[in-house]
Amino acid sequence: MKKIVFAMLALLLVVAAGCSKSSSGGAKGESAAQEITYATTTDVVGLSPILTNDSVSSSVNEQVYETLFTRNSETMEIEPLLAESYENPDELTWVIKLKEGIKFQDGTDFNAEAVKYTFDKFRDPKTAAPRASLLEPIESVNVKDDYTVEIKTKYAYGALLAALSHSNAAIVSPEADKNGDLMKNPVGTGPFKFVSWTPGESVVLEKNPDYWQGEAKLDKITFKVVPEVTTAISMLQSGDVQFIDGIPTEQLSRVEGLKNVEVQKKEGTPVYWFGFNMEKEPMNNLEFRQAVAYALNREAYVKQLNGLGVAGNSIIGPKVFGYDEASNDAGYDYNLDKAKELVEKNGFGDKEYTLLVANRANYMKMAEISQSQLQEAGFKIKIETMEWGAFLDASRNGEYEMNFLSWSNSTADGSELLYPNFHTDNAGSSNMVRYSNETFDKLVDESRESVDQDVRAAKLKEANEFLVKDAPAIVMNHGVVTLAYDKSVKGLDIDPTGTWSLYKVYRE
Repeated sequence: MKKIVFAMLALLLVVAAGCSKSSSGGAKGESAAQEITYATTTDVVGLSPILTNDSVSSSVNEQVYETLFTRNSETMEIEPLLAESYENPDELTWVIKLKEGIKFQDGTDFNAEAVKYTFDKFRDPKTAAPRASLLEPIESVNVKDDYTVEIKTKYAYGALLAALSHSNAAIVSPEADKNGDLMKNPVGTGPFKFVSWTPGESVVLEKNPDYWQGEAKLDKITFKVVPEVTTAISMLQSGDVQFIDGIPTEQLSRVEGLKNVEVQKKEGTPVYWFGFNMEKEPMNNLEFRQAVAYALNREAYVKQLNGLGVAGNSIIGPKVFGYDEASNDAGYDYNLDKAKELVEKNGFGDKEYTLLVANRANYMKMAEISQSQLQEAGFKIKIETMEWGAFLDASRNGEYEMNFLSWSNSTADGSELLYPNFHTDNAGSSNMVRYSNETFDKLVDESRESVDQDVRAAKLKEANEFLVKDAPAIVMNHGVVTLAYDKSVKGLDIDPTGTWSLYKVYRE
């Protein structure tokens, strides 16, 4: 009899223990490990914020590293993160007090020396940082004491805090960088630390138990490479992955129809444009660019995006500092008759032009619609496709006539859109359209070389409208950022810049 009683008690204890665990990864108490998997269609390029500038690498790096400042996703205002406070004793000087008691994931101290090391390496021409233009205005970084950094700029630079909130300006562990390879083994101050990277397959992170703001709720994050977006959506449906972002227009209705999935959509900072190689004939002819602009019915194109795009001629979009709705009037609205007239007058239809396109669904859609509309105006257009890396190389090297480009506007500041993409300083690098115009350059310089935000906004409006009229790039649409995630995922939110943090995310 006693044996039966003990057996029943043991059985009850097993059942009770089983009931205390969550079936979806657990969230509380004695629950199972909190895990989440994100599906990405492409692999990371590397894991150093200094040496990368692609969105996939940034998504991983933003969980591992942190910046001195951050942008509040609700107010879009800049707030301190690793920084405690700052002051401007004069317009060329920024004195930044740092938070104390923070350590990198390798156990070394976060301090002023680490900030100086990071920014000096970032700015060193030998480093060849892809986003070197971000900190180009900095003249010097000086250590005043263990937790005070003084930044001297070459000129008054009003967008400095926005630049210092960009993920590429994240602070790295000097020891880890000197003694290892951050591209393969990242070390920051963030809530998650690196476990492994299997190229072409996955990146795995785990929570940093010593994180200065307190442990994350998730124990493990997997960034899984799933090349086909349709496969990623099927995995989201089956529960093999828990979230995806950047939902293609043609897949939106399918994703929204999944019963176990929540979809988040938010008007964002990204901008997509039709670009011309300004060093080639006849792309450097204004009337050619005007003819293309008149031929493109971008309102009709945006209507096909199922709410995932915002129309407008202004290069600076509604969620970016420097935007003025009136700037849309400076551009060229759809007018097929005007397009045909310019094509016929200049003989633009006499030869075939090549439109270089990255083999991603959204760009292919732009290309097919644009080709049809341009041909209706009398142009002869051939589409050439390339995989993403090859496309970027060809575009940087000027090996194209026309293409499609985009910018995520991670700083949400108009100067950091116009300067890298259209200023003469960056022609042949981030300025892939190779645009060079002294009047425009001067306006952009003036928008950067002031700490008076009203002056900056006025100069950005002028520069933006000059660019829209000169049309080295024609806006196809401003972006709407998206997330789709399993209903067990809580606390996940997308920023207008398209970024997200997993620090406060958990499963239930």
